[in-house]
Amino acid sequence: MDAIDPLEQALHAARALVLADLVARDVAEAEVVSLVEESVAHRRWWVEQWPEGVEYVAGLVAQDVQDGLLERYGRWPLCPVCEDGDPHALDVEPELGPDPHWVCAKAAVVVAPVGGLT
Repeated sequence: MDAIDPLEQALHAARALVLADLVARDVAEAEVVSLVEESVAHRRWWVEQWPEGVEYVAGLVAQDVQDGLLERYGRWPLCPVCEDGDPHALDVEPELGPDPHWVCAKAAVVVAPVGGLT
């Protein structure tokens, strides 16, 4: 049996995590899923150029999708912690690192790991 390519494993995991967050927030429409696929394709090339970055792929795909949604539809995912003031999006932290989480920078609170939004 052939070993699973770590790059493909990381890309599939990133796709699954971001799709889980999109489903949890009820925005997993076809156009949005296409953003995920575009990001995964781009990040495949990125990791091929910098193999040491494979552990950062999930956070980068989440950020790519978040940026794509902002350009096309608006902020995502909205912060569930702050009830007062203008709605704002969660951030992915670390911006370039393993074990990415959605955080509210305003309240300095970790909301959920990427893939764990409810």
